[in-house]
Amino acid sequence: MNMKMQSIGFKADSKLEAFINQKFKKLEKLESTITGYDVILNLDKSSTKDNKVVEVKIKVPGSELFAKKKSTSFEEAADLVSEALRTQILKYKEVKANK
Repeated sequence: MNMKMQSIGFKADSKLEAFINQKFKKLEKLESTITGYDVILNLDKSSTKDNKVVEVKIKVPGSELFAKKKSTSFEEAADLVSEALRTQILKYKEVKANK
């Protein structure tokens, strides 16, 4: 599995990177054919507290799954993205099984 992580507008610390790596490795238990992740961490320029954005694109054979969530912390946004991608992976597996 190949994970490419990019933080825009700030330097992500190692604890945040480790948390995100751990969060998305759990998705591999659902689908073993995941070939890579592209993770983008961004600070939204809004004046509200929920300005931490996490975008993740997962590469699977024949498709890409994508989720983007915004929250007050990167950890919470990563949790939301992980849940959204979990749902997409389950749908992907269902479609793949019906072919």
